[in-house]
Amino acid sequence: MVIMKVYLDMIMILNFCIDFILLLSVSLILKRNIKLTRIMLGAFIGGISILFLFFNMNSFVLFILKFIISLIMILITFRFVNIKYTLINILYLYMSSIILGGFLYLLNIEFSYKHVGLIFFNNGLSINFIFLLIFSPIILYIYIKQTKHLRYNYSNYYTVEIIVNKKNYKYTAYMDTGCVLVDNLTKKKVILIDKRKILFNIKEFRLIPYMNATGIDMIKVIKIDKLIFNNKEYSDVLLGIMDKISLDGVEVILNRKLLEE
Repeated sequence: MVIMKVYLDMIMILNFCIDFILLLSVSLILKRNIKLTRIMLGAFIGGISILFLFFNMNSFVLFILKFIISLIMILITFRFVNIKYTLINILYLYMSSIILGGFLYLLNIEFSYKHVGLIFFNNGLSINFIFLLIFSPIILYIYIKQTKHLRYNYSNYYTVEIIVNKKNYKYTAYMDTGCVLVDNLTKKKVILIDKRKILFNIKEFRLIPYMNATGIDMIKVIKIDKLIFNNKEYSDVLLGIMDKISLDGVEVILNRKLLEE
């Protein structure tokens, strides 16, 4: 028979720390601007929920109790504004939990409350306890940073159609707020395309000046029949040819002036 020591106070501290990190992540991602004291109070409620594991109950009942505790945590931390607000908070709490649990699992740590005593505590403070406290904030920091990056950048992605010689060509485009290039001769707006992604033959082009980081340079532009963007057609557009567009999956750079119409 194996005798194992379980340090209940340390389990509750670990549970509190993880819940605090998760609630803080939700606050940062959704920009809730919540005081740390409310986050700590919500995490404390989550921390004491570990006591449920010491009661004899089936998995379904345990799941329901854990969900109720999650709801109480959210309501205490973020208050009740409306149902949609609360559901979004819960959704992001569980998403953050899944992200954190998945990363820890990949790091060969089984993130399961059912075995928390076995994994983390045996004859004193386990090294895994320290590992969790160090790496959990790092993992969620990376998750938060990437989430904000995706929300900012991918909201500027569009599918556009460029019509040349009465043929339609679809491209993935990015709205670059810094792109305001206009042809001084025709006063047409210039959008940019990666020359490796051109699907049609270029018969004629001309050069126009543009400003880059090193000074004034020249860029090839060609006429197109139309640009279809945001369900609108634009005929006052020229297509500038770039050697390479480095943005992830982007084939065309849109002109900010298109939004002004």
